[in-house]
Amino acid sequence: MIARPISIDAAVLRRAAALPLAALLMGPIAGTAVAADGYFSNKTVTFYVGNPPGGGYDAYTRTLARYLPKYLPGEPTVVVKNVPGAAGLVLANQIYNTAPKDGTAFGMFASSVAFAGKFNTKGVKFDITKFTWIGNVDQTTGTCAVWNTSGIKSFEDLYTRETLFGASGANSVNSEHARGFNALLGTRIKVIHGYAGSTGVLYAVKRGELQGACGFALSSLKSVRRDDWKSGRLKVIIQLGYKKNPELAGIPHIYDMVRSDEEKKVLDLIYGRHVLGRPVAAPPGLSKDVTAMLRTAFNRTVVDKEFLALAARLHLPVDPWDGAEVEKIVAQFVGYPPSVYQRAIKAMAKGKIVKVALKQLSGTISKITKKGVQVTDGAGKVHNVRISGRRSKVTIAGAEAKSKALKVGMACSMDYFGDDDLAPKVACK
Repeated sequence: MIARPISIDAAVLRRAAALPLAALLMGPIAGTAVAADGYFSNKTVTFYVGNPPGGGYDAYTRTLARYLPKYLPGEPTVVVKNVPGAAGLVLANQIYNTAPKDGTAFGMFASSVAFAGKFNTKGVKFDITKFTWIGNVDQTTGTCAVWNTSGIKSFEDLYTRETLFGASGANSVNSEHARGFNALLGTRIKVIHGYAGSTGVLYAVKRGELQGACGFALSSLKSVRRDDWKSGRLKVIIQLGYKKNPELAGIPHIYDMVRSDEEKKVLDLIYGRHVLGRPVAAPPGLSKDVTAMLRTAFNRTVVDKEFLALAARLHLPVDPWDGAEVEKIVAQFVGYPPSVYQRAIKAMAKGKIVKVALKQLSGTISKITKKGVQVTDGAGKVHNVRISGRRSKVTIAGAEAKSKALKVGMACSMDYFGDDDLAPKVACK
């Protein structure tokens, strides 16, 4: 077991080298014959995101996709599609195995998913070293945070009392990070799985069903979770990642708890790879010309003044690496000795997976909203329920139906996470 917090020599801490601006600006789009011909003219490029709408990955993907087209030769249409599932594993498999290998499909998914194969995760159908890495938008600092009414005052409290944290799936950062604490540090976190992404986890935290969660990137706290974080309702109790972040001064870092280089590498594998906070990957086997076009477009987009201005307005930090630097950090982590991987794998053993119990709601649809429906139950109480075209199974009179077929006045029963949250199952008459 790794020791509880002690001071650590600064030499042990690695700082990820920021990519020089000059390097990002290298490689003019007209540098290849294919590019000069307007390769992407009249094509539609799909930029996938492996998470549901409303979170940090979705925000970064849509912001990047807005400015990327003007740097792709031929200025194609770029559309964003969410492909949630298994914390991003569904998308990673899709990009690696079935996405076209012509540069018209790429996506953003979590680094925890990218390294899943190295941790013997079931369902992985890719080799992390063979993706065509396009770049990384932000060298993210991860955090674990608790709600202000949870009774948890500091990370130290996790050693002495059972604490309920939430996660989407067992392959997600939310789950892996918490399980690592239990195995390496001796904390008493109970992880409840099955929520609809980090947004669904946060809804449950706010409802008081959970006390907190891991997986809240600092970039998300500064943007889509800004109000909750700045108000003090969502309190960070530990920072995670490849380096300490000065914006979280006074909050302990996971590297404060190591005593040897091997322990540091174990923590690198569990927490440090989060430095690939917003990586963009294309399928393996792309030609050198197409790879160069995508990387050049990415490099130019992340220094584009309009892109940076919008990212700043959305409070999305931008601290980029190009594709070659992503390859380098992937190779570093992949190259750690088997003994280090064995310790990390043991620390993240899933054990018994505890899943959230869905609630039941019966009533009449009283209003159709932008995100779903309002349902009035038998006692006259109104409930807001989110309906997702992808994640909600809707039936009407026993027949499968589209969510847009729901109408005011229908009597329905639903399995849902809670008010203002998703209903995975909706059955109406």
